[in-house]
Amino acid sequence: MTLDQLILFALFGAVFALLLWGRWRYDLVAFAALMCGVATGVIPYEDAFSGFGHEATIIVALVLVISAGLVRSGAVFLITRTLVDSSRGLGAHIAIMGGIGGLLSAFMNNVAALALLMPVDIQTARKAGRAAGLSLMPLSFATILGGMATLIGTPPNIIVSTIRAQYLHEGFSMFDFAPVGALTALAGIAFVALLGWRLIPRSEGETNVGTDIAQYVAELTVPEGSRQVGRRLHELSEEADKADVAILGLIRADKRLYGRARNVALQEGDTLVLEAVPEALDEFRSALNLAFSEKAREEKLTAAGEGLDVIEVVVPSDARITGKTAEAVGLSWRHRALLLGISRQGRQITKRVRQTQVRPGDLLLLLVPKDSGAETADWLGALPLADRGLAVTQNSKVWAAIGLFAAAVAAASFGLVHLPIALGFVVIAYLLLKIVPVQELYDHIEWPVVVLLGSMIPLGTALEKTGGTQLIAEGLVNLTSGWPAWAILTALMVVTMSLSDVLNNTATAIVAAPIGIRMAETLHVSPDPFLMAVAVASSSAFLTPIGHKNNTLILGPGGYRFGDYWRMGLPLELLVIAVSIPLILLFWPL
Repeated sequence: MTLDQLILFALFGAVFALLLWGRWRYDLVAFAALMCGVATGVIPYEDAFSGFGHEATIIVALVLVISAGLVRSGAVFLITRTLVDSSRGLGAHIAIMGGIGGLLSAFMNNVAALALLMPVDIQTARKAGRAAGLSLMPLSFATILGGMATLIGTPPNIIVSTIRAQYLHEGFSMFDFAPVGALTALAGIAFVALLGWRLIPRSEGETNVGTDIAQYVAELTVPEGSRQVGRRLHELSEEADKADVAILGLIRADKRLYGRARNVALQEGDTLVLEAVPEALDEFRSALNLAFSEKAREEKLTAAGEGLDVIEVVVPSDARITGKTAEAVGLSWRHRALLLGISRQGRQITKRVRQTQVRPGDLLLLLVPKDSGAETADWLGALPLADRGLAVTQNSKVWAAIGLFAAAVAAASFGLVHLPIALGFVVIAYLLLKIVPVQELYDHIEWPVVVLLGSMIPLGTALEKTGGTQLIAEGLVNLTSGWPAWAILTALMVVTMSLSDVLNNTATAIVAAPIGIRMAETLHVSPDPFLMAVAVASSSAFLTPIGHKNNTLILGPGGYRFGDYWRMGLPLELLVIAVSIPLILLFWPL
């Protein structure tokens, strides 16, 4: 073993140990290791930052921006609002949510897919009167599994493809992963829905989550030319229930209609009085194409800037707006802001929202020009609540967002254009159409992941150039000498899975993919089955909350303990191995 190999093995060992310890952030650990590699000379200084321009790093960043655009445009509401129903049994709910999550995560970042569906799952659990922990873990596992099906579904697939291109001069195409990944994902989601959720421990401390989010009384208007004109108010109940919105009444010509309002046929300009959390209110508005209660002012507000923000503020006793209405203080014409709703716990609001006197302790839901929320809150004398990432769904651009993304995926799949170039054009189009506001562009990129990729790729390349991966591959080959092909692939998957359960799956793929190629070269067989084994195993982190970010995201909301994951995760990992090995040998023969 050479000195350079010893240094690199020591660096990788230190990275793994520090990531397991968890005291420091993984991106800082990786970047520190990169700097140590440059300082010791095992990484040439001209290659130090090559990972930040690597194709895998660019694709991951672009996918995160596109995922945000699909969320902001309301594209995902088209699926969730028609398929999610709180009256279903838990198994059926998990099967449907898992199927949706798996499908979404095949075409968008699986962390983004979970972040999108987790609030839906929590709200459904609250409405059904059950603990969110019974369905959040199955949803997390389903979104992890779904990412195996396509090139862009999960970072390990992107990394495996780019490493294949580096060694064999051609990467995998968009759907090369589907025969193994999609079928393995289907088997895994079926297990999670039928049996896996029953293995989740039910602790006495489990409670429903999300009940402390403020419910606002708000108003939405039936716009000109709306498809809702002519429908009776009670006919909107189904859509309201799906969005978890309560319809309180109807206002016509500034008069509330009582008693007979349920049977009134809607007209243009009618205002619906609703009670809901902000996310549910936006979903209901998007589903029915309703307008905010001050349509003309909303149009001026939108035209004046680069988008809109939704903020929540609490009103202290000495605020400018205390004891006054939004109209009286000139909220709309002084600060181009709209009052969307008021949350007043235990007290009834009988007037129109913008004509209601604001009291100390009220929570206000405000629509403001992009990046002006702090200024508006300060002028009102109100205190902003913690930012929960509220956004205004631009449902008028839903088909544009879907069409652009579908066209890019199709063009890349048929080899008409390179994938990162296609995704780059989608991002540019999203910005030009303001599907993603320019001010938010870099907010949606997960920079710690970018730093991790940019730092680990040069380390992995150095390990390969110094013969380190060849050394590991020879060790695994010697260990499995005389074993049948399926047993050798199984050993590679077990080692890779074990690493992925305690490390970031991206780092695992960077280390394991070159080892798989070297094992194939030593055995004089095709490297593709080994790369597929690495791709599947790197994405199969189900034993701990630290193996995958999706598992970390649900730790608090689901009320889980560290040791809860392996109960469903261990049999799932065994199932993934049992299903994927025959599929790999069938579709990617040695």
